[in-house]
Amino acid sequence: MNLEVSIIVPDRIFWKEEVKEIILPTLSGQMGVLKGHIPLLTGLDTGRLVLVRTASQSNWILFIVVMGGFALINNDKITILVNEAELGSVINLVDAESSFIASKLELEDALDGKKKLEVNAQFKKARARFMCLKIKSLI
Repeated sequence: MNLEVSIIVPDRIFWKEEVKEIILPTLSGQMGVLKGHIPLLTGLDTGRLVLVRTASQSNWILFIVVMGGFALINNDKITILVNEAELGSVINLVDAESSFIASKLELEDALDGKKKLEVNAQFKKARARFMCLKIKSLI
């Protein structure tokens, strides 16, 4: 048996499948999970979630951009609750790159504390979307 992963957004189950490995964007950095992982509840940052499946029928790596939430790991089942999720395969590279550059410049110019927090959230999302595609092009 592999890991059973469920990604849930506020209005539906976004994705559900068995995988061999998952890499989560936690609040303290990336964390890999394999079969037999100890039970854990962790906060998720905005970032790129990586799902790896190696099976006799199909091998794939899937990237999903998640926007904050939580992951519960228990008995080889991972339940991920996030505010927003987006498949890396549907992200347009040109849009993602221009959004990343624009949000980076806006973050550098932000002076006000509240504005800086808002822009930082936009920057993290844009960076995750862009990096998802950059990594995918290297594989």
